[in-house]
This record gives sequence, structure tokens and C-alpha cells, in this order.
Amino acid sequence: MRSTISGVMSKRVDQQFKRLSTVYLERHRRSTWTVWTLQYATEVPRVLRSSSSNCCCNSTVVIFGVIVSVDTNISYDSTGKNLLAPALEKLGIWNVRQGVCSKTLSPSPASCGPSLAITSVASSPSSLVASGYADGSIRIWDSIKGTCDTTLNGHKGAVTALRYNKLGSFLASGSKDNDIILWDVVGETGLFRLRGHRDQVTDLVFLDYGKKLVSSSKDKFLRVWDLDTQYCMQIISGHHSEIWSIDVDTDERYLVTGSADPEIRFYTIHHELVDRQPSFNPEGTETVSSGDSAKNKWEVLKLFGEIQRQSKDRVANVRFNKSGNLLACQVAGKIVEIFQVLDDAESKRKAKRRIHRKREKMAKGAPEATENGDSNPVPGEEGRVPVVIVSDVFKLLQTLRASKKICSISFSPATPKSSLATLALSLNNNLLEVYSVESSTASKTFAIELPGHRSDVRSVTLSSDNTLMMSTSHNTVKIWNPSTGSCLRTIDSGYGLCGSFVPGDRYALVGTKSGTLEIIDIGSGTCVEVVEAHGGSVRSIVMTPDGTGFVTGSADNDVKFWEYQIMQKPGQDSKHLTVANVRTLNMKDDVLVVAVSPDAKFIAVALLDCTIKVFFLDSLKPFLSLYGHKLPVLCMDISSDGDLIVSGSADKNMKIWGLDFGDCHKSIFAHADSVMAVQFVGNTHYLFSIGKDRLVKYWDADKFELLLTLEGHHAEVWCLVVSNRGDFVITGSHDRSIRRWDRTEEPFFIEEEKEKRLEEMFEADIDNSFESRYALKEELPEEGAVALAGKKTKETLTATDLIIDALDMAEEELKRMSQHMEDNAIGRVTTFQPNVMMRGLSPSDYILLALSSVHTNDLEQTLLSLPFSDGLKLMSYLKDWASIPDKVELVSRIAIVLLQTHHNQLVATPAARPVLIVLKDILYTRIKECKDILGFNLAAMDHLKQLMSSKSDALFRDAKTKLLEIRSKHSRRLEARTDTREEKRNKKKQKRTAGA
Repeated sequence: MRSTISGVMSKRVDQQFKRLSTVYLERHRRSTWTVWTLQYATEVPRVLRSSSSNCCCNSTVVIFGVIVSVDTNISYDSTGKNLLAPALEKLGIWNVRQGVCSKTLSPSPASCGPSLAITSVASSPSSLVASGYADGSIRIWDSIKGTCDTTLNGHKGAVTALRYNKLGSFLASGSKDNDIILWDVVGETGLFRLRGHRDQVTDLVFLDYGKKLVSSSKDKFLRVWDLDTQYCMQIISGHHSEIWSIDVDTDERYLVTGSADPEIRFYTIHHELVDRQPSFNPEGTETVSSGDSAKNKWEVLKLFGEIQRQSKDRVANVRFNKSGNLLACQVAGKIVEIFQVLDDAESKRKAKRRIHRKREKMAKGAPEATENGDSNPVPGEEGRVPVVIVSDVFKLLQTLRASKKICSISFSPATPKSSLATLALSLNNNLLEVYSVESSTASKTFAIELPGHRSDVRSVTLSSDNTLMMSTSHNTVKIWNPSTGSCLRTIDSGYGLCGSFVPGDRYALVGTKSGTLEIIDIGSGTCVEVVEAHGGSVRSIVMTPDGTGFVTGSADNDVKFWEYQIMQKPGQDSKHLTVANVRTLNMKDDVLVVAVSPDAKFIAVALLDCTIKVFFLDSLKPFLSLYGHKLPVLCMDISSDGDLIVSGSADKNMKIWGLDFGDCHKSIFAHADSVMAVQFVGNTHYLFSIGKDRLVKYWDADKFELLLTLEGHHAEVWCLVVSNRGDFVITGSHDRSIRRWDRTEEPFFIEEEKEKRLEEMFEADIDNSFESRYALKEELPEEGAVALAGKKTKETLTATDLIIDALDMAEEELKRMSQHMEDNAIGRVTTFQPNVMMRGLSPSDYILLALSSVHTNDLEQTLLSLPFSDGLKLMSYLKDWASIPDKVELVSRIAIVLLQTHHNQLVATPAARPVLIVLKDILYTRIKECKDILGFNLAAMDHLKQLMSSKSDALFRDAKTKLLEIRSKHSRRLEARTDTREEKRNKKKQKRTAGA
């Protein structure tokens, strides 16, 4: 509500408001795009939305400038041609050979909730890709189609680890909530939750063809889980700090762990007996120590040895390549140590040479050793077969050093012909690099760097026709097409803090941290001149309304006025733009922001002493001094009619001032952190504000109301620019992204937006409800525990309400049907009118339809929220559904969950006994029939496989694998043809040059 002022001021403001609204409404009648009109109604005619906003309906958004996120990993797909690089909430698929982003996977605009960054990604042996998000959700993508197949909800914290098994049928996920969940990718449901770690799960790996799972955590322990029995069968200690990464080679011989310890630990893997034949020891020399056989059975991992690392930083990633002959150890710095993994024969030879050298050394020093009585036997000297140690298998090949800190690494599954492997790196400066690893060196083949800035986006500005956008960073200036998000020019510069296009859009100005003004030629993409403008950093550049010059404000306490000039350099025909200082206004403190009124009457200067000084632009005489902010003013803007000035400060407040008398109309607590930029929409009193709290807010400066809150950025928002027409807004952030928020045709009402904000607060507090807050929390046993995979979400609560409504509606319908039958028996013959809401279905079919519409992953949590009375009603319908062949699995899942949840009440309720007896007779029979059918089909497929193998000399292989091999061979042939053509062309060129 508008703050109270004096009667004279109130009358004047009301008259001025009515006059302005009349002008703007008249302008709206003349123009079709000026829709930001001042009016007394509460309806705002347009909505700004982003796909990352939680109420997105029909809007478009362009998010560009981010190549790869910092807090996530990268991964190659199964073919090795594409690199998966998460970019905040989007997943970019980069063609490694062409260096372009061929596809972008992003959540649909209709998905609820604010945008959440991808925290982990994993690729399956097929075309499926899994991405984990900061809210604990997991999305399964089809990388070929570019569509999201399913969304899995189970974790309460950010997903930190994802790993597929070899077949790609199961997916294991670890999270910051210390839990591990095993997902059935085919069935799109969670199987079970493994609990036992006391801190964040950092990595996961499958063993024994998916029968076992090894997990690492920041609690310094490794845990080996038996997935068949869902039990933790081994806990491995010994690490002195957090374990950050684990991996296993392709043959599952060794498991390697990386932590903050100065060494890398290696473990040998003991496999179970397969077909009553013992598995081979990876060294081929040591035998299992004699002892209790039961103890050896549970000892899956056995310490093999340690290798000292060269770097003192903690290990971030350890990864084997697909062939298993290379191991990369990436530390939390700029170094990747690459080890060569020797095979059994080479490791044995190396062990023999090591023992032979040690014997020679001991032979030379034998007399001295006998005198001192310290002669020690050589390990393996007494036995004929040498013992292989870890240094005999793993040999440091080389050390790769990057230009910046490395965030993640990934080996390509495709082995190149000319090198040992291809290794991709993601750096913390928004950069992707690909290296070719050879035996002696690692050479960088290419880097993906043009589409984004290397550091924060400090300023954004638009050209006069909104067709070009300029952004500045610590060392580059980039010119963008704001409609497509494509980078047109990249120009080296200083640390740009502000910028602006020169009228005509042929040149641009950039103010730097060193106090210089850089004049950029847009057409050639070069810096034509650097002007030493100030003695301190240039904080603000603002154009004068007449278009003949501009004003700069600096930390050297000066406000300088500049004019444009055309200068021709001696000895050159071309002319270029230059600037000349015509006036200087000295202030008493650092100048932070400068704003010029559109009528060229006033200039406002914000100082470091938390005040705003307003001067007449022509005479530079003081007009007003605005006091009220408790911390320095970081941004301000003047409305198009020159009546209002808005200021944002580091004290988190935004103040709206009247420029005629300098009175503060309203002080608004705008953001949860410093307000970094404010700007009015042209010809209106609507304005946008951004802050360090990552939010973009849209305000009505006349009614002092918050209209919209736009969520999308994942870090502090630094800069803002509104288009001339007000149809889109562009923001730049610390997360290196540039986002364009488009105005849609969707009308909205302020009251509805307030209700939506309250609903969001309620939905966010689902887990902190009264029941959850005061429920008994069971202590986890030391050996681990198993729980349900899903979690309570808004979708599960909605599905529970739908099922309860369907049960109530079906009960009413059954009562009406029985009453109709009684009336017919008595003689009152009437026509039965079924309930239209049931869509012409019977009560049993209607409830089954409501259950079938529930997502597979949400079924358990949906049934857990059902009261006992409704659960008992639901169980009475299961006997009818069990006769439907394709619903046997659904009926079994419902029966198991309800029995486990309400076991005590079902036993104590006499009315439940007939239902349980009927289910016992029917359900077992139906499940046995389904198992028999599946077993018969599997046996028939095995028989067909044997028949096909007997008719062909080659071994029977999967058709899809064979198809992939044929495609790869075809692509190699095409590459060979292109290579031969290029060679022929080169030979012809050489002949021509030789003949000439």
C-alpha cells in the first residue's frame, strides 16, 4: 500500500497519476506492443516467464553462455562420439569431432518447481542418459530422441553419484542424504534404499555383473553390498580422510580408491564361485590364505597396496579407460596423473626384475649385513614364483597439467588408432578440453571455449534495435545475438565493469577496472582505442539523451562528461571513433552509479557515503540530496517521465523517490541480499530488480507491490538490462549464464500470484509437517539397513487424494446400484442412471484406472499415505483385478505394500479376514501362472538361440550389438574413403606444384 503523505502531496500525486495513466492508455491504443500500461485494475496484461520459473506455461527462454557447470561431472556416451556436459539445469551433448553442441536436454517447461542444477550424470551402454539434480530427483533421457523418459524421486538431498551396471538395466544413485537407491531402469521404479553411511555418498561401482555394489563416502568407509540379499557384507576402513572417488577396471580385477590421503589405495576383488570353478587371482601367484571359509566368502575386497601420489591436493576422480590399460587420477587442482596398467605377464616379468635387482644389492652388501646381524630374506626368494605387488602392475606414465583447475575427467570408450586413449577435461573457468594420451606425452586436440565467458558476467547491454547484446567479463567482451543466444564476436579486453552501445550501434564503450575506456568496433570485432579516462575503476557509463556524448562515474571521485569525435590516424585512410573529455564534476567520495534523466534535466550520482546527489545537468548545480540508505547505493534508475527515481543498496532495500521534491515514496525490503541492479520498463512505472539472492523481481512502483518473482539463476545475479519495448529482460550472473526472460501472452492477477507463493511455501514444507517433525526416528544399525526407495512429494499426495476420491465415488455408486436392484425386486422398475464422473466405467474399473495413472515410482509412497479404512476398501477390489493378466504385477505390489504397512491392524480386524483368505487363494495362483508363462517364454528363446547358433558357424550375439558393429564398420569405411580422397587431392596438388 502507498505510504501516507501530506494532503497536498497526495492530491498532487493522484492528479499526476491520473494524467500519466491517461497518456499511457492512449499510447497503448496507438501501439500494439506497448502493453506495460499504468492502470488501477489489479490485472497485469502480460507475464514474464522462464523455463526455470515455477509457473511457466507458454513462454520461451534462451539460456546461453554456459558450457559446463563447476559442481558436476562430465561423461562420454556409449559411442564415444559425444560428450555429455551439464550446464546448470541443462545437459549439453557436444559432438567431439565437430566441437558443436548437437543437442540440449532440458526439463519441460510444464515441470513444476524452480530450475535446479545437474549435480551428476551417467551414460548407459545404450542411448539412455541419467542426470541427477540438486533436489534429489533423477531424470532418464533418451539421447537420440532428446526426450525425458521418466523422472525418479527418492533422495532428499542432491544426487552426488550415479552408476549404471554393465547391461544398463539397473541404476545406482548416491546422495547427500547418505542413502543409496537401486533403480530398475526398465520398470522405471525404485527397488530399495540402502542405509548405513554416516555422511555423503561420493561414488558407486557395480561388481560381479551387477550382483554386488561398492559405495564410498565422506565417512572414510567403503561398503560392499549384496544386492540379492540387500545386505552390507563388508565394511572396509583404513582411509584417514574422506573417500572421494572409486572405480573398477573392465575385467573387475582391481578396485582403486582416491581420498585426501597422500596415496592411492588398490584392492583386489574376490569373485564368487562360478559354475563350481574358482575365480582366478588377479596376480596369478598368490593363493587365498588358509582360514575360515565363511570369512573368505564375505571378504570381497582385499587390500593390494598403495602408491604415493605426486600432488598434495585431494583426489577428485579416479577412472579406468574402457580397455583397462590406463588409470587417470585427477586431483582437486590442475594435475591429472595417468598410470599404465600392466597385464599379468608384464607384471610378473617386472616382479622378477625387481627381485633380481634386490638380490644383487643384498649380495653386494652381504658381509656388512651379516656383521650387523640384519640379513633379511628377500620376499619371494624362497619360492619359485615371485609375488606381484602393486608397483609391478601400476606404473606412472605421465602427468597432465591443465591451464586452470580441473573439475572432472572422462575417458572416451572409443580407442583411437594413433594414441592410447582420449581424455576429456572440464575446467572451472567454463571450458572443455580434449587431450590425446600417448605413451610419452598428452597433447590437447581441441577446446570448447567460444560460447561462454571464463568468469562472471559483469555487465550486459543492448543495442538500440535490440538485435545485438554485449557482455563483459574479466578479460573478454562478447557480442551476442540475444534472440538465438549465439556468440558473434569475442574481443580481448580488460576487466569490464560496465558498457554501452554508441548511437548507431557501430561502436561500443567498455569501462574497465583499471580506469580505461575501450572503444570497440562491432563490425571488425577489434578494440580501436584505449582511453585513459579515470584514475580508478570506471563503475558506470550512461548515455546522454541527445546522443552526442556520455557520462562516466569512477572510484577516483570524478564524474566526467565526454563527447564523440571522428579521428583519422596518420598514414591511414579509414576513420574511427574517439572520445574527448569536456567537463568534470568532482565529488567528495567514490562514485558508484550515475543516472541521467530522459529529459536531460538532472543527473543523479550515488556515492560511497550511502547518499545520492542530484544535480542540474546543464549547470551542474546541486538540486537534491537523498538520504536514507544505511549501506552504499549499488544501482539506480530514473523513469521515462522523469518523475521517479529508484535506488537499490547493499542494505537489501529498494527505495522509490520522487524526483520533484526528493521525498521517499516507499522503502521496500526487496531482496534477501544486496540489490545489484534496478531498471524501469520504458514508458511505465514498472521496474525490475536483481540481487545476490539469485532472484529477479518485477515491481509496480506506483502501488509498491511485488508482481512476479523469477527464479532461475544458480548464483548471484550481477547485471540487468530491459529491452526498449519491454518484451524481454536479460540478466547476467556469477554462474556465467546469460538468461533472457521473455514476456508471454498469459494474463495474470496479483492475488493469484500471492496464492501461488503461499502454495509453494506449503509444498516446500511437506517434509517438515507435524507428523514428520515429531515422528520417532529409528537409529540405523551399524551393518546397514534397507528402506523404501521413494519419497513423499506433491505428486504422491495428489495421487493419494485421487485414489481416496475414487474409492468414495465407487462406494456411493455401489450403494446406488444395490438400491436400484432392491427397488426392481420390490416392483419399482426404474432406469438406472450411472454417474457421469466415472466415465461409463464400473466402480472396480474406475478405481483401477485411478491406480494405473499413478507413476510406477510413486506407487509405494502413494499407498503409504492411505488411511487404514481406505486401504481395507482397496484390498477388497484386488481379487477382481487379479484375473486381468497384465495387472497381476500391479495387484501384487499393492497387496505387499498394504500388508506390510497395516499388518498389525489387519490381524486385529475381523472384517479383514475374509479379504485376506480370498487373496491368499487367488494371488498365489495368479503369480505362479505368470511365472510359468515367463519361464516358458525364456526357455523358448534359449531354444531358438541354440538353433540359430547350431545353423551358423559364428557365435550367437545380440542383434543390437551386431547392428552397432555394422554401423561402426560402415562409418570406418566412409572415413577411410574420405581419407583416401584427401590423400589423392594432396598428391595432385604436390604434382602440380612440382610441375610448376
